[in-house]
Amino acid sequence: MLGQVFDPKQELLIGEQCRPHWAQSGTIVFVTFRTFDSIPSKVLERWEEEKREWLEFRNIRGDIHWSKAVELLSPADRATFAKHFNRMREELLDNSLGQCVLRNQTLASVVADSLLHFDGERYRMGDFVIMPNHVHLLCAFGSAESMQKQFNSWLHFTAVQINKRLGTSGKFWQSEPFDHLVRSPEQYEYLRDYIRDNPKKARLREGEFFYRRYEAG
Repeated sequence: MLGQVFDPKQELLIGEQCRPHWAQSGTIVFVTFRTFDSIPSKVLERWEEEKREWLEFRNIRGDIHWSKAVELLSPADRATFAKHFNRMREELLDNSLGQCVLRNQTLASVVADSLLHFDGERYRMGDFVIMPNHVHLLCAFGSAESMQKQFNSWLHFTAVQINKRLGTSGKFWQSEPFDHLVRSPEQYEYLRDYIRDNPKKARLREGEFFYRRYEAG
C-alpha cells in the first residue's frame, strides 16, 4: 500500500483548529479540500444546528461545540455521527455548487502539479481526483508534524496561482480541510474506489475532472 494504516498503539498527534486533526507518522490519510463557495453558508449553519440537536438527543451538553462534544460519544455513536454528516457533505459537493472553476483543466492542473511536486520527498502521494469544486486525495507523510504544514502549503500556493490566472483575489479554498486516518486495508481500497468513482457519481463528463491513480513503483 501507499503507507501504513492507523495504529492506536503508536504515537498520535492531534492538532486543534476548528476541530481536531489526527496525524500519525507514515499513516495513510484521506483528505478533502473544497472551494470556499462549494457549500452555501445557510447550509453550513443548518448543519451546525443539526449536529447540536443530534448530540443533545444523546444527552451531550449543548454548551459544548459539536467538534468537542463528539469526543464524549461511544466509539459506535461517533462512527455513526461521522458517517451521517460526512455523507451529507459529500452528496452536496457532488452537486457542483459554486463557480466550479476547477472544471477548467488548466486550473485543475495547477492543483495536480502542486500535489505531485514534492511526491517522494515530503510525502507519498496516492490516488487523487480534482472535481469542479473539491479535491479528494490519499497521502502518507513521513512525520505527523508535516501533515498540517503541507496542507497549508498546498492551499496557499494553489489559491495564489489560480487567483492570478483568473484575475481575481481573496479566499479560494475553505481554510480547514477534512482529513481521516485510514483504519484498515479494506478501508484503503474502499477510498481508492470512492476517488475513482466520484466523477461518475457526480455525472461529470470526460474533461471536467482530473484523476490520478497511484501505482506502486
